Amino acid sequence: MSLERKKYQRVARRALRVRSKLKRVNSLPRVSVFRSLNHIYAQLIDDAAQKTLASCSSLELKDLTGDKKNIAKHVGMELAKRARAQGVEIACFDRGSFLYHGRVKELAQGLREGGLQV
Repeated sequence: MSLERKKYQRVARRALRVRSKLKRVNSLPRVSVFRSLNHIYAQLIDDAAQKTLASCSSLELKDLTGDKKNIAKHVGMELAKRARAQGVEIACFDRGSFLYHGRVKELAQGLREGGLQV
């Protein structure tokens, strides 16, 4: 088996493992995170209604400076502000296949600082 295939399988297993734990808390909206090489994206999804309630990305916030971690924290704070405007106080954090480290962790801390209970 090639190394690329093993890596893909490991990432897919991790994503399934994380999402299977979130299914137990299906009444809460979830914050889904996607991290690319240069940007970070987050959206608040209501799985019961199959609707995106709010979203935010580093592409929208142009006036930010600093490293990628600082930008991710600001994205989290902005998403928390938009979620609270929608009336959402509590959400579950879906990191997908990404490790809870670095930019993903900073985004979660930005959500908490913005007033969203994750």
